[in-house]
Amino acid sequence: PPDKEGGLPKQVGNKTECGLLGLVLDVKRDYQPIRNQIPEEKLYKVYTFNSVRKSMSTVIKLPDGSFRMYSKGASEIVLKKCSHILNEIGEPRVFRPRDKDEMVKKVIEPMACDGLRTICVAYRDFPSDPEPNWDDENNILSDLTAICIVGIEDPVRPEVPDAIQKCQRAGITVRMVTGDNINTARAIAIKCGIIHPGEDFLCIDGKEFNRRIRNEKGEVEQERIDKVWPKLRVLARSSPTDKHTLVKGIIDSTMADQRQVVAVTGDGTNDGPALKKADVGFAMGIAGTDVAKEASDIILTDDNFSSIVKAVMWGRNVYDSISKFLQFQLTVNVVAVIVAFTGACITQDSPLKAVQMLWVNLIMDTFASLALATEPPTESLLKRRPYGRNKPLISSTMTKNILGHGVYQLIIIFTLLFVGEKIFDIDSGRNAPLHSPPSEHYTIIFNTFVMMQLFNEINARKIHGERNVFDGIFRNPIFCSIVFGTFAIQIVIVQFGGKPFSCQPLDLEKWMWCVFLGLGELVWGQVIASIPNSNLRFLRRAGQLTQKDELPEEDANEENEEIDHAERELRRGQILWFRGLNRIQTQIRVVNAFRSSLYEGLEKPDSRTSIHNFMTHPEFRIDDSTPSIPLIDDMDDDSARRRTKYSSQPSSPNKNNNAIDSGINLTIDISKSAASSSPASPLHSLETSL
Repeated sequence: PPDKEGGLPKQVGNKTECGLLGLVLDVKRDYQPIRNQIPEEKLYKVYTFNSVRKSMSTVIKLPDGSFRMYSKGASEIVLKKCSHILNEIGEPRVFRPRDKDEMVKKVIEPMACDGLRTICVAYRDFPSDPEPNWDDENNILSDLTAICIVGIEDPVRPEVPDAIQKCQRAGITVRMVTGDNINTARAIAIKCGIIHPGEDFLCIDGKEFNRRIRNEKGEVEQERIDKVWPKLRVLARSSPTDKHTLVKGIIDSTMADQRQVVAVTGDGTNDGPALKKADVGFAMGIAGTDVAKEASDIILTDDNFSSIVKAVMWGRNVYDSISKFLQFQLTVNVVAVIVAFTGACITQDSPLKAVQMLWVNLIMDTFASLALATEPPTESLLKRRPYGRNKPLISSTMTKNILGHGVYQLIIIFTLLFVGEKIFDIDSGRNAPLHSPPSEHYTIIFNTFVMMQLFNEINARKIHGERNVFDGIFRNPIFCSIVFGTFAIQIVIVQFGGKPFSCQPLDLEKWMWCVFLGLGELVWGQVIASIPNSNLRFLRRAGQLTQKDELPEEDANEENEEIDHAERELRRGQILWFRGLNRIQTQIRVVNAFRSSLYEGLEKPDSRTSIHNFMTHPEFRIDDSTPSIPLIDDMDDDSARRRTKYSSQPSSPNKNNNAIDSGINLTIDISKSAASSSPASPLHSLETSL
């Protein structure tokens, strides 16, 4: 029953089952007496639903000893297995192929085009003697009698079309991969806004998808996938394998300049491989299985698509917050280092004292990170394209801002340093004695420097060249409190810091000049924003670490060397096999050497029977002239060092035992075997058996 009076009843469990049970209640019947009469433990046989059958069946034993099987599943699949259908008075009549086609055209397709999921319900009776072979599923699930076809609507949540529109505006292509009928899937996709009339898109089912991407041998070809996925929007009647193939095909595609980033949603156990393969896996927190949750990266606690949009928004916000902090910190670092170093070289004393630098560092690191990293995400984050996988963290716009603001601050600081005493008509602080009291001159420099950082912190809120740096500033109370708090502490330090902070109290006029020069940062920021990046060619490659050919081999070949899980397991098995073989070979060589020294001067015990003698029988010999075949694929560029080696010189025991570290070295001493070891020796036996 519903929680509130007049509300919808709560559905616990599978939504399709609940929909059918709701239909039973709507026709004024009660299913509970039948559940009490035939509880779950009395079910004779259950064929559970899976993506291959696309149906499920339950067998019960009737009072007379006979059996009845009830089946339900995808309408077009179950109907193919029906030979009879109940008429209007509940009597079975023959269900001919012509009737099936008519049923599909007049019932199933109109329902599917309205976005209904069509399900066929059928049954079959079996005699008690002889009892059917329940394991013969193909014969059991045939000759059914159709009862009815029902249409179940999975209504689109009101917020989903808007969420999908936001995704598309943010540069994210939404594709629907479903097990539903193609008409049902297309109707739902139109309601959601995944496809729009007049667009060039592709809606196909799993059978057509496989026909397009596989060659004559049934193998998936990347070139064929590349022709399908860019326009594909709806994939219906798909299997979990199709979903995994599509994800892998998009990730491996080389059509675009940069590799595509793929996110996948899933709730079933069968979605595990696709969720694992995707860059980001979303599992359903309510309807999802434990396997899907384990394979995923993010769990949606409300099973709502709009939560994915929130995840995208927060992800972009985190990236932007890091960039904002870097832009601000690098500007402060560049200016502070140049001022401290240049000032010390020219005036024999740094304009910024040690304690003052500690305060600047506190502003720069702790407070700035709190202020800039706590910006709440906004809808504007979804109005631009996503960042590329290889895009540098410090963009060309950020580099322009860092250099531009750095130049402004350096001009102001050096002007104050060298001609500030004339501007303000005060004593010069340059070349002052070592233990002289703090000067107004250097206090003005320190105060102006901090004021410029405070106002530049407001500039740093925008990293994409936006004009309005105050947009949304009051939505972040942490930022406002840190800026005003820092300003208040700066007043205390300057006016009352005295000798510990190397500060001399300033009057109101000098304070106003310091604030005015700091406000100049906001005006200068507008000037910098007016300069287009295209005019600054040296910024185009800003933030890029190295050229592609200078990357480490592991990074450069990372995408070219992606190996399937099965192939990796095979390779690991081969490595372990070789390792064990090499250890045995080493041990036998040691034993052979020991026996040679033990029987030196004595007759060798060739007549002794052993498994080695048995293996040297002519039937077990392998011609030494057989060409050598490497047993491990050469995948890396340095394959010459890694491939299996057949050498005429025996390697040391250490080299054999470290086969994995040094490459696989299968060493067979053929040239010396005839001379140094007798036909019955263990070493010769191992070599001939190999």
